[in-house]
Amino acid sequence: MSTKTILTIEDDSAIRRGIVDALRFSGYHVLESGSGRVGREMAVQQACDLLLLDLVLPGCGGMEILRTVRSVRPLLPVIILTARGEEADRVEGLEAGADDYVVKPFSVKELLARVEAVLRRSPQRPTDVQAVEVPGGVADLARRELRFTDGERLDLSERECELVRYLASHAGRAISRDELLVNVWRISPDGLPTRTIDMQIARLREKLRDDPTQPRVLLTVRGKGYMFAQLPAEQSS
Repeated sequence: MSTKTILTIEDDSAIRRGIVDALRFSGYHVLESGSGRVGREMAVQQACDLLLLDLVLPGCGGMEILRTVRSVRPLLPVIILTARGEEADRVEGLEAGADDYVVKPFSVKELLARVEAVLRRSPQRPTDVQAVEVPGGVADLARRELRFTDGERLDLSERECELVRYLASHAGRAISRDELLVNVWRISPDGLPTRTIDMQIARLREKLRDDPTQPRVLLTVRGKGYMFAQLPAEQSS
């Protein structure tokens, strides 16, 4: 029986009770909150292995909670619970750092399957690449920042760090968009349009000062995907 702890932040008491009961019946230890503000404090302070997060909450919205969690607990798995089925809302949540999403109404069986899948793959997050050389500087993935020799520093989001880390750990190999969806976004390739990858790459190139017309770091491999051309740098001290 699992002893993992799952924090559920959901303001609808009936839905929350159903989730809590299902998780406990499946052997999980469950923490719960119906308040966005209280839930955010719990997500930051309480020890848990996964966060189930509603987007529409009183006191503090789910996106705000997600961004707070990603800033202080970047590796905590998060599944969004939302009644919003629109693609834009799913994309926003995933780009903000969520590992998966479940659209209401959902079955207990589907929810438990997604919880188990996210928990199963979370330990596989690559952590060996800590720093990567970029034109005129270095991407310090441990500190989640870009440092350039001219003194400029830029923050990297958790998703950007994971994307750089995954590509850099497979430097010299073309990585398909579907592979990135599975291993960085951690969702089925059927769950998100691949143009999300292209948008993320474009933003990352801008931060890396990687000329999109003649990229030197994030290369586009026609018909295949993207390839990281730089090798990992020595880890920053």
